[in-house]
Amino acid sequence: MITARSTELFAKAKTLMPGGVNSPVRAFGSVGREPLFIASSHGDRITDADGNEFIDFVCSWGPDILGHAHPAVTDAVRRACENGLTYGACHEGEIILAEKIQSHFPSMELMRLVNSGTEAVMSAVRAARGYTKRSKIVKFAGCYHGHSDGLLVRGGSGLLTGSIPDSAGVPAGFTESTLLAKYNDIVSVQALFERYGGDIAAVIVEPCAANMGVVPPKDGFLQALRDITAEYGALLIFDEVITGFRLSAGGAQEYYGITPDMTVLGKIVGGGMPLAAYGGKREIMEQVAPLGAVYQAGTLSGNPIATSAGIAAITAIEQTPDLYSELDRKTALLENAAKSAGLNVNRCGSLMTVFFTGTPVTDYESAVTADRTQYAHFFNYLLEKGIYAAPSQFEAMFVSYAHTDEDIAKTAEIIANYRKG
Repeated sequence: MITARSTELFAKAKTLMPGGVNSPVRAFGSVGREPLFIASSHGDRITDADGNEFIDFVCSWGPDILGHAHPAVTDAVRRACENGLTYGACHEGEIILAEKIQSHFPSMELMRLVNSGTEAVMSAVRAARGYTKRSKIVKFAGCYHGHSDGLLVRGGSGLLTGSIPDSAGVPAGFTESTLLAKYNDIVSVQALFERYGGDIAAVIVEPCAANMGVVPPKDGFLQALRDITAEYGALLIFDEVITGFRLSAGGAQEYYGITPDMTVLGKIVGGGMPLAAYGGKREIMEQVAPLGAVYQAGTLSGNPIATSAGIAAITAIEQTPDLYSELDRKTALLENAAKSAGLNVNRCGSLMTVFFTGTPVTDYESAVTADRTQYAHFFNYLLEKGIYAAPSQFEAMFVSYAHTDEDIAKTAEIIANYRKG
């Protein structure tokens, strides 16, 4: 595989950006090579700057559930651009998108559009504190909720493969109100509530963890969170930045049948453009300015280009009745191939991770036993055969509707033969 142009671009990028990247996992450091620079993407394929084409199972970390450059989405963006890129003012597209989101997430009685998942989580937590008049937040080891200061405690994703365990530059005071529980262990949550119950504003959770690799919730875990937060008057926040519109049209809360007090959405609600949303019960969101005293603002929030992409993407999802059954079928073929090769696999819908561990992965502690060197070998094996997977043991593979049966079969065969390769 020729990578001369990517190598040249990376050398230049390192003179301009920390590590040559604008997000750490892109550096490919944990898989022992330099990153590829992508030049284009269409359907289930991406092409790098050297002309190498790959079947893509990153899908921009989830939002390209319909495939890259879906015609309905790109056409909507082109039309919107003709009317201006940003207004910094109200426009009808914000309303149309919010209505579409609410039709699938009725728990979001009121919502606010923002620009990123990090911003949405930060704002949801602030609203939860403002509503409950309490300060402490419970999060789970291995769950990643963006890079805001107060939540960089045992975060997953790139933090698990980087050299900084959480983050330098975060004063202790920013995290002293963040309580850490063990994912899939309700006893650890109960212990925190027994000690701090009157001070806990909210529990925030990835309803299906996907930032320490894919780790589905155990039966009863989410319901237990719902019960204990209700008992103590705390809020339950579902971070559905990855699972929203991915596990089902109504996200994980529809998939698992659990209704949170607040929801955070990202990635896919912008159709691949920078956009996110947070929302919840009316009485909670009425605490947000200009109605209440919880301040949050953003000039580009709900901008017309991103909202047009989000409207088009959700509309296309609505018009694809076999979307989720097909995603499940295709991902199951990859799961079965990995299992046939003797690999340890976690899957939830169209999210999947191959773990190099000796035991099943059910939480942070079991996830971090993974052999990262072996995963790097697996990643490079796939890459050299034209398969682009997540460049980190602790991320998910994403399957899209655009993945053809031929490409799924080809990928499954390559995975199945890994031990022989």
